[in-house]
Amino acid sequence: MDITIEPLHLHPQLRAAVAQLIYDEFWTNDPDASPAWMEDRLSEAGDHARLPLSFVAMADGVMVGTINLIDNDDDKRPHLWPWLAALAVVPAWRSHGVGSQLVNALLQAAAALDIDTVYFGTDGPGFYQRLGAVVHEQVSPTFCVMRFDAVKARRPS
Repeated sequence: MDITIEPLHLHPQLRAAVAQLIYDEFWTNDPDASPAWMEDRLSEAGDHARLPLSFVAMADGVMVGTINLIDNDDDKRPHLWPWLAALAVVPAWRSHGVGSQLVNALLQAAAALDIDTVYFGTDGPGFYQRLGAVVHEQVSPTFCVMRFDAVKARRPS
């Protein structure tokens, strides 16, 4: 089955499902967060020419994953810009290449905006290292800030 990756703003009917996926994956322990709050944040991604960017992976029109490029995802590191955020894949679609396709689509979009470096935080660096990311800062034994360098060089010809 083919996976397509497109800007979420082209598929507003999927925004609630994407918001729920992100909320379930990253925000359930935050009493100030909700799927509706996340949906509002996702609605800020309205075109391809500026941040934030939000992408959705689809299989036959069904949402199977998402990724975002935002100004900052870490209040302690405001000098790092921009950030890959909320990479999430529906559990049944994990280990099928969806995450890799989402990261590559995001990096291509960043290159189109002349962005050199993309930062992100993770507790699972191995996945990203296989895609070319490097550790920027080891924050704790189980969490690091990573980056993709030379993003513009990845621009497809």
